[in-house]
Amino acid sequence: MVNLKKAKKRLVFLVNEIEKHNHNYYVLNKPVITDFEYDILIQELEQIEKLFPELKGSDSPTQKVGSDLTAEFEKMTHKYPMMSLSNTYSLEELNAFFSRVEPLLEEKPQYVCELKYDGASISLGYKNGRLDYALTRGDGVVGDNVINNVKTIKEIPHFVGDDVPANFIIRGEIMLQKDIFNSLNNLRAERGEALFANPRNAAAGTLKTLDAKVVSERGLTCFLYYLLSDEVICENHFDNLVLAREWGFNVPPYIKLCNTHEEVYQFIAQWDKERENLPFETDGVVVKINSLKHQRQAGYTAKSPRWAIAYKFSAQQARTKLLSIDYQVGRTGAITPVANLDPVLLAGTTVKRASLHNADQILLHDIRVGDIVLVEKGGEIIPKIVGVDKSQRVENSPAYKFISQCPECGTNLIRPEGEAAHYCPNEEACPPQIVGKLVHFTSRKAMDIEGMGDETVETLFQKGIIRNVADIYDISFDKIIKIDRMAEKSANNLVVAIEKSKQIPFSRVLFALGIRYVGETVARKLVEAFHSIDNLIKADKERLLQVGEIGDRIADSVIDYFSNPKHMLIIERLKAAGLKFDTESNAIQFNSDKLAGKSIVISGVFSVSRDEIKNLIEINGGKNLTAVSAKTSYLLAGANPGPEKVAKAEKSGVTIIDEVQFRAMLEN
Repeated sequence: MVNLKKAKKRLVFLVNEIEKHNHNYYVLNKPVITDFEYDILIQELEQIEKLFPELKGSDSPTQKVGSDLTAEFEKMTHKYPMMSLSNTYSLEELNAFFSRVEPLLEEKPQYVCELKYDGASISLGYKNGRLDYALTRGDGVVGDNVINNVKTIKEIPHFVGDDVPANFIIRGEIMLQKDIFNSLNNLRAERGEALFANPRNAAAGTLKTLDAKVVSERGLTCFLYYLLSDEVICENHFDNLVLAREWGFNVPPYIKLCNTHEEVYQFIAQWDKERENLPFETDGVVVKINSLKHQRQAGYTAKSPRWAIAYKFSAQQARTKLLSIDYQVGRTGAITPVANLDPVLLAGTTVKRASLHNADQILLHDIRVGDIVLVEKGGEIIPKIVGVDKSQRVENSPAYKFISQCPECGTNLIRPEGEAAHYCPNEEACPPQIVGKLVHFTSRKAMDIEGMGDETVETLFQKGIIRNVADIYDISFDKIIKIDRMAEKSANNLVVAIEKSKQIPFSRVLFALGIRYVGETVARKLVEAFHSIDNLIKADKERLLQVGEIGDRIADSVIDYFSNPKHMLIIERLKAAGLKFDTESNAIQFNSDKLAGKSIVISGVFSVSRDEIKNLIEINGGKNLTAVSAKTSYLLAGANPGPEKVAKAEKSGVTIIDEVQFRAMLEN
């Protein structure tokens, strides 16, 4: 069905079509299609960009909105990151969660069970009792402020009174109930328009509609389920929800405070049966530790809170025909087979593609082109094939043979011992690998080079300006100003952004290199242990294995990466360009227990990055906190600290120190 070439052709068509309708709507004020039809075009473009992220450019219509009505949505940083939840699909995995988290706590915890609502996440900020902003999840760090649309939702109060914290955040889910969703689709059917796939997509699309009047007409609702504040409101999550309900928030009744594991199981079993009778969609139960103190003790991973987990109800299955198999090449060279299916409705969504994971999965299920396959949604973005109806198989159907050569560059594939995936080893010349590494390097969580999105990277690669990450720092205004559609201002901004990226701390530079299995957390652990790239390069396997969270696979990958002369040449070029390959020269990097037992909140701007300051606190025995309370040891205040945190510290009697005093504490 859809391979990269076809997807690119369809994407070009959609972009041109959407831009034409944007011009009709915003400039000419003569729209020729309905809002619903426009939403469908956007959704299809988003789906292609999700399946083929290398095709998404920074100027895609999915990345910008019209400028006449509400202009484009304001981007705001979440005060507290909106992290994702870990998922579990069985009681055995839920028990494993209990076994992981409970040893971290001082005593056996209570749990709060809530239904998992299938909608669009929202974070509402209140200031002096009034709704101040409403952020979508975005990328978890930055969201779109959709406050004008949110104000049309009747369950969301604009003012909750004076007897509340001066500043607090409450989070929840914006949804369409089943009857309203069905009414919308019935109206679309009468008009001969394509139907919305499911209530969640309809709610999310509506939330991003630029006309607040249209939003108000679509009947969105909102459940709220998580209260956040620098002030301690209640000591536990359940009481916070009860209080939020008293303030006038629409906290749903589908919540239970559980003292035992058995009570958690009972809640799950109850709603697994009764969910079909609910007026809205739910796909599981969220289990959270109740005590906020216990939540802090459990902590967080890089992506998720350790104190909460989502139990997903049994996945739904559908039967359809496997039409063909495509192969995608990732930035590490991993080859992923993807099934193209005869479109089938599954859990309210039309499914056309499904993951096959690797050759072993194809062999395990004896999957063949032309088979009637069982497709399941198990919480993944792309559904997966879990079986074959062999009674429907065509006689003498040939067994499927996994490809032996890279579909992009023709290089013979390899399969490392002990791994399930096949890889293209041609990392220096296989186009999708090169572009993937460049996109990863320039991404926000890595070198954060603004203006160097996927499409710009692809263009620079195609023009021969960059072939590896070191080439980025040879880019000059003269080299890029001649590129089509590269305006003088954009070229200047890109050169400035590249120069600015040289201040990115070592841990993120290490992550940006794209060493296999070295994610953000592992990169930070390696930096804490070795402090410089030279020390890391010289480390043998035994020394690497002494670092927390580093196992054989990561250690072997690190050693293999630095044993490649081409990688070493790139690192030397990056060093020469001025990137940071050691911990900040003016930071103290020895390990100690000088801050043992101390809880520190940081605020403001320092002589080094905030990540480096946090690292200093941790490697010297201290603990980083995000909010000031009476139990905080110090507020470490840099230039322009948050006035609310300073006021809270003064009120709570918390000692406020500056960076000079902080360094003196470590030196003495």
